Amino acid sequence: MPFSNKRNSRDDKSKRSGKSTSNFSSPGNRRYRSRNTASGENRNTARKSTDDRDKRSDGEQRPFNPDRGRTFGKKTERRSYNDERRSQHPGKRVFGDRPYDPSKKKRERTGPNPNTFKHTAEDNGLIRLNRYIANSGVCSRRKADELIEAGVVTVNGEVVTELGTKVDPSKDEVRYNGERLKREKMVYVLLNKPKDYITTTDDPQERRTVMQLVAKASKERIYPVGRLDRNTTGLLLLTNDGNLAEKLSHPRNNVVKLYNVELDKNLTQGDLNKITFGLELEDGLIKPDAVSYVQGGSKREIGIQIHSGKNRIVRRIFEHLGYDVIRLDRVVYANLTKKDLPRGRWRYLEEKEIIQLKHFIK
Repeated sequence: MPFSNKRNSRDDKSKRSGKSTSNFSSPGNRRYRSRNTASGENRNTARKSTDDRDKRSDGEQRPFNPDRGRTFGKKTERRSYNDERRSQHPGKRVFGDRPYDPSKKKRERTGPNPNTFKHTAEDNGLIRLNRYIANSGVCSRRKADELIEAGVVTVNGEVVTELGTKVDPSKDEVRYNGERLKREKMVYVLLNKPKDYITTTDDPQERRTVMQLVAKASKERIYPVGRLDRNTTGLLLLTNDGNLAEKLSHPRNNVVKLYNVELDKNLTQGDLNKITFGLELEDGLIKPDAVSYVQGGSKREIGIQIHSGKNRIVRRIFEHLGYDVIRLDRVVYANLTKKDLPRGRWRYLEEKEIIQLKHFIK
């Protein structure tokens, strides 16, 4: 029953002798409040210090004596309040091994914190050798490790075969097969991909790739971040920044991607609810971040926001419910939009967009 006249458990506990949860004593316990009883007479006595060492025979408190020794640990060990440091600096407060000086700031009085991390001069500006080779556009970091172990990389004229070696890009001279390597500048290109283009750097079947669309964008070796299907259009980022590409591709960073989907028939409200609550596909449960009908459009046009990077995930969601995807367009990628970017064209990211993109991913 939601409401009951029975007493709660706390009231039941109050029936026990000597235990009361009320702020008011019951009539039977008035003897504890009486001033004429022995308990009432000893109320103030119980509040006095129970330290026998500070009591005198007449019951009065002893005055504080800083020179009197106090016992710590064993009874034989005694220490004085006035230690050696106080005798060395009479009349001054002591902090550690330094006398108190009110004219100095706290940091100057206490000195540097030994636990504070210090940047050593030998680590400032140094990067791994495989990263330097990858940034030079020769190959990936993994392939660079193989080149280092093969002994074809030299640093300042000496062959280096140890993995993890660090170099200074501003001072050291790195050569691969006798050719000096220069660190590439970072390039960030945003492409509005059209249909019938493959998202790859090289296709053995000689089909058209997205690299042909950005061939004039940079002399540096750039590559696409993630991938879009051949018939999927929309935003695609290409860069030679390996760190950023890895973070954008990893699912743990929850990079938001927004797609506009056009189906072969109207999406029912029931199927929309199924997608909202998640579908069990052959490779596991998939639940989009948001899904709804496109405002001002028909029920064949759907907007879906998702951060999963599984292959053909958006198409497989609707195919699982018996729909065919006629058009799939990625309109937002990691807060980047298609504004003023026609289909098949590309542009460089602005400096503020690069900063936001790097801060968007921790």
